[in-house]
Formats: sequence, structure tokens, C-alpha cells
Amino acid sequence: MTEPRYFNRELSWLEFNQRVLDEAHQPALPLLERLKFLAITAGNLDEFVSVRIGSLQLASRGHALHESLPPVLQRTRQFVDDQYACLLTELLPALATAGIHAVKATELNERQARIVDTVFQNEVYPVLSAMAIDARQPFPLLSSLTLHVAIRLAPATIEGPPRFAIMPFGRQLQRFITLPREDGQGFLLLEEAVLLHLNRFFPGEKILEATLFRITRNADLELREDSASDLLSGMQEVLDARKESAAVRLEVSQTTSPELREFLQTQLDLSDDFVFEIPGPLDLAGFMRLTDSQGFDQLRYDPWPPVASPRIDSSKSMFENIAQGDILLYHPYESFDPVIRFIEEAAEDPDVLSIKQTLYRTSARSPIIAALRKAAQRGKYVTALVELKARFDEARNIEWARDLERNGVQVIYGVKGLKTHAKICLIVRREPQGLMRYMHFGTGNYNEQTSRIYSDVSLMTCDDEYGGDATAFFHAITGYSQPQRFHKIEAAPIGLRERLLEMIEAEINFKKAGKRANILIKLNALLDETMIEALYRASQAGVRIRLNIRGVCCLRPGVPDLSENITVTSVVDRFLEHSRVLYFHHGGDERLFISSADWMPRNLDRRVELLVPVEDPATKLRLLQILRTHFKDNVKARALQPDGRYIPLSGADGDPAYRSQEELYRRSVLRYQNAQTQPVEMFEPHRALGQNP
Repeated sequence: MTEPRYFNRELSWLEFNQRVLDEAHQPALPLLERLKFLAITAGNLDEFVSVRIGSLQLASRGHALHESLPPVLQRTRQFVDDQYACLLTELLPALATAGIHAVKATELNERQARIVDTVFQNEVYPVLSAMAIDARQPFPLLSSLTLHVAIRLAPATIEGPPRFAIMPFGRQLQRFITLPREDGQGFLLLEEAVLLHLNRFFPGEKILEATLFRITRNADLELREDSASDLLSGMQEVLDARKESAAVRLEVSQTTSPELREFLQTQLDLSDDFVFEIPGPLDLAGFMRLTDSQGFDQLRYDPWPPVASPRIDSSKSMFENIAQGDILLYHPYESFDPVIRFIEEAAEDPDVLSIKQTLYRTSARSPIIAALRKAAQRGKYVTALVELKARFDEARNIEWARDLERNGVQVIYGVKGLKTHAKICLIVRREPQGLMRYMHFGTGNYNEQTSRIYSDVSLMTCDDEYGGDATAFFHAITGYSQPQRFHKIEAAPIGLRERLLEMIEAEINFKKAGKRANILIKLNALLDETMIEALYRASQAGVRIRLNIRGVCCLRPGVPDLSENITVTSVVDRFLEHSRVLYFHHGGDERLFISSADWMPRNLDRRVELLVPVEDPATKLRLLQILRTHFKDNVKARALQPDGRYIPLSGADGDPAYRSQEELYRRSVLRYQNAQTQPVEMFEPHRALGQNP
């Protein structure tokens, strides 16, 4: 059998999630961090099932299972088995040894039982309600990814039909009930407390069985924009439809009887292929709450607080700092605060005339949203492109869009037929020499919360050619302007793919001319077949290609006569690798870019994305050093093999241990410290903003 040219997308994603789970297995890591990695894999898997398996299941409706589904479901089951082996045989025993004990309802002592009874009586019983299931009525609409209890009651008469009830858990209830212990701290899962007191909900009834279950609904629903007269109301309809979409997975406790399981399957219209019997607590993502347990700092990473950039003088405005030269920030090693400050200062500055910004995902209490609101209230011309189609953030973005509109912001709901994933902010300021344009380009979202755990690049500049491109970009996406050729940047879906292919082709031509040819690419995902084929051609021409792909990678590296000059590594560590950085040797005239786009068909063809060159010599050198640091990792890096396996690079070639994230943080701290010890060469007085010396 001929080996395929590409790895299966879903199986590749599951291998990525396995690399995250591998961190939970690492005994050298702090215990609560290991639990956090486990919880992350559970949240990741929930989204994977709702979107990817949901999509494949839709393709199977009325037909045999999609050809990809059987191996994907089999690998998913193996993964779930590994998750629970990690929790039950490794993490919970280790947590108990460290003083955090999982307590069973049958193990409660008298004092603990009183606490549980009080919590149930005051906080749980008044909130929860059971729903009787009447065979003559439609099955109730159950929320996706929410815990439920299914109850089988004794028939009303000897020969009467079986009776069932469903009790959904509220999302606001605390999952863990803290209990005192002499040897540390105990916790009882909320569902165990409910099962312990279940008869309170059914006085006078005989409960034959009760089991926990959870359903996952299909979230792979897209808005038909050609038929939506109003995008905002159309997106609200998508959110409503997601609540009622078909179930794609049923998780039930392993102790569930065949009768109760069959009842649930029948009501949810699910075959055995999509039922998962769970040997432990359901919803492992909920264990993220447990990682916040107070008083166990020794079970966490040593803190790596973001450091201030030595490139930014806190005594000067952000406009003064940027005017002195391009600024590169690498988060979360360096603080995201300058980006927030940039927009907040623009809102206050009387000389700022306009602010234009794209917003894909933001935090719940976003200071950037607050700054845009304030700027509009102060009479500035503020335009915000709020992407309503950002999956799982649609509701929040709808809320922000309405709030901004109420405060005078010109809100654009994205581009019809596309998602706007580009990260850009353009500020126009009146200065003595004329209008100046200040820009921020990024690889990550304008979210100060995720900026502390995602690695991303920020580039801040007032270069006039970038300013012209940024202006043209906003005219194109906010009006009916035709997309133009840019001087510096490129945008998807027009121009970006072509620019990348040109850069790869140039390396091929340099190699054929006997010159050095080299490509370094750091992305989150590589799926696009056209881009993969271009890399294959470059490899066959002798171009050395090194890829650092955090997640899905469908390219098969190291295959003779196909990809033997390509290596692929993936780094999973305490920060989520999220930056996209691209390097082409280009005959010695090195080209370096940051981008919002991964190499996936959706990013290159169905999204508005940006590719931004980094050209300032000092900034370019630093970014290249950062990129090369990622490729040196032999502690947290895994190497993709031609057969799809990932193997650790630890100890390869006898090299000393090199952990890229640790090194990047060490360097950031050192840069800051060195800047603080520089001797003062002159005294400079504070002046009012805009005042000439």
C-alpha cells in the first residue's frame, strides 16, 4: 500500500492533544500544573468532538459512517482511557499524598457529612429541579457539555412502564465542596453530594438507579450569510440553533445499567459508536477549578511574571516611544500593557483624530473595549470591526458590538462571507509636522488575559509605508473599496497565499542557482495541501526546511524523495505557543514576517488575515533570535516522524538540556535588568505632551 502524502487532520489533532496530556504524565512537573494540563486536554477534546466529529457525523447522516470516523473514534477512545488512567492512577493518589484528598460520599465522617448536608440544603436543593420524562411528550432540550443525572424510578404499578427523570446541573454551582481533614484538605464532587441526597427530590418514590451523563451537541453550524438580512440577528439564530443541534456524543458513567443507557441513546438518537462509558468523574475540564486551591503554591510553577520591555520608556507616551523606532514585544515574556496603554492613551490624547481596530476575541472586562468606548464619547472617530463569527465567542462579541454602537463607535460586523482574523490597530494623530499614523500588528488577540499564557508577537511602528497599507486595509474591509496591492503587508484571501508561494519558489530558485536556501516556519497548524506541496517541491530541490508546528500538521516529514529535507517539531510547555513567524533566507537578503494566519484553507481562503514583514534591522535581528530559540528546544520539543508518531528530543546528540520557553524568559528578564543598570547620560525634564523642547 502506498503511504499517503498527508496525515489525517483529525488524527493529527488528537496527537497534539496527546502531547498536552503527556505533560500531565510528567512526574517532574508541579502536581497542580499536571492537573491543569489534564483539564486543558478535556476542554480541547470537548471542542474537537463538537466541531470536528460533529462535522464528520453530519457528513454521515443517512449513509454509512464517514470513512474518517472509525479510526478517529477509536483513537478518541484510546485518548479518553489515557486521560482517566492519568487521573485515577497518577494524579489523584499524588494529590492525596500532597494533602488534597478526593473524598467519596461513603467515606464522609460525621463532621464532613454535616458540612455536605448544609451545603446541599442551602446551595444545591433550592437550585436544582428534576424533570419527569413523559413518553407522550418530546424529550426535554438538554444543554450541551452540562452534567445531568438520569434517574430510573420504580413503575407506578407492578406492570406499569418504566419511569425516568432528568436533573440538569446548573453551570453556576461550585463543582467541588471543600472539606476539612487532619492531613490536609478534602473535596467532594458536587455530583456525589447530589446522588447522596437524591431521595430528597423524590419523596415517597423508589429510586432504582441514578447515573451521571453529559451530552455534546454539534457546534459545526455556520451562518448562511447569503440568506441573512441582518448579521447580528443571524448570528443570534446560530447561537440558538447550536443549543438545539443534534447530539454527537453521550458520556455516561461506566456503572450505568443497559436499560438506562438504552433509554438515553434512544432519546438522543445516538448509536453505540458515539457513546463513551466513563470510568471516573465526567467533565474533566471542570478540574481546572481545583488547580486554584489556596495554600498549595509548592505544587505550582514558580511564577514568571511578564517583564517590562526595556525598549519602552515609561516616562514618555507610547507615541513618543514608537516615534523613536519600531518596537517588538514578545508576550507573555514581555508585558502586554504597552498595547493597552497605546489604545488608552489614544482615547485620552486630544491630538488623536481616529482609532481603527479589529477585534476577534477579547476578555470579559476588556480595557481595550473600555478605551474605544471612551474615545468615541470624547468625539474621536472610532471604527471597530467586531468579528461576530468568532466561534464560541459569538455571544460576547454581539454584546460588545451593541455596547460600542450605543457609545458612538462605528461598528462593522466583519466582512461578508469571510471571518476577519487579522490583528491590527491604526491610530491617526495630529502632530506639528502633519498627520502621523501609529500601528500595532499582532499574531494574537487583543485579550489581556490570554496574553499572559499565549506566546505572541506585537509589532508597533509609525513607518509611513506600513501606515499607507494599514489605511488601505481598513478602507477595504469597512467599505466597498476594492482590495489593493499593498507596499509592505499582504492580506488573505487576496495576495497572502500568493506571496508565500513566491517566497518558497524563490528559495527553490536560489538553491538551483547553487546558493544557500533555508526556510524556518513557526505556526499553530499546517493543513493546506497547496502549501504542503510547495514545501515538498522545495525539499526535493534541496532547500533545508525546519518547521515548528504546535498543533495539527498534515505534512509528512523525512520521507525520501519527498520531504527528506524537512523536519517538524512541536513544543508544548507552560505557555501556549501561538505566534506565527516566518523566515526565508532569500539569497542572503533575509526576509522575516509575522502573521495572524496558520496555513489552513480556512485561513488562506476564507478569512481576512495579515502577513507583516519585519524590516527594522534591530527588531528583525531580535525576532530571528527568538525564532531560532524555539528550534533549539530539546526538553519540551517533540519531533514528528514519517509514520505520524512524535518522539521526544530529550538528550538528542548528547546536547545539554535546552528549554526554549525558560530561555526566552531568562533573556527577557536579563534585557530588562541590563537596561536598568545603564548609566544616565543626560538629564531630561518632563514636558507636556506635544510640547517642543
